[in-house]
Amino acid sequence: MTMQQSEEQATRNGILALESAFNGVLRCQQDVQGTGADLATSYQGSDGGKYKQLLERWDEHVDTILINLDRMVDELNNTLKEHGLAQGSASDSIDAEYSRSTAVFDELNGTSLTS
Repeated sequence: MTMQQSEEQATRNGILALESAFNGVLRCQQDVQGTGADLATSYQGSDGGKYKQLLERWDEHVDTILINLDRMVDELNNTLKEHGLAQGSASDSIDAEYSRSTAVFDELNGTSLTS
């Protein structure tokens, strides 16, 4: 069964929209991580601890969102491949950006495995 051209274009548009969302969420996550790292040095005491916990929980939720966006892009790419069409995104680049952002947060948070 072949994919109609309109379906193919809709799938590619979906991939672009998901990639754009991924990049936007990733930028926000990196901004929050940077701000959190800046504030961590001066924000002490119980309030500072609660703030750190809040950022860690928020970051976990953002990671879940990024993982799900990545999976959706993969699914749409697989749909294109099943119909013998070229992949519509650079999925590897999304995976690399996600891994890089997670490593940066872990390093800022002091949970890096490279210590």
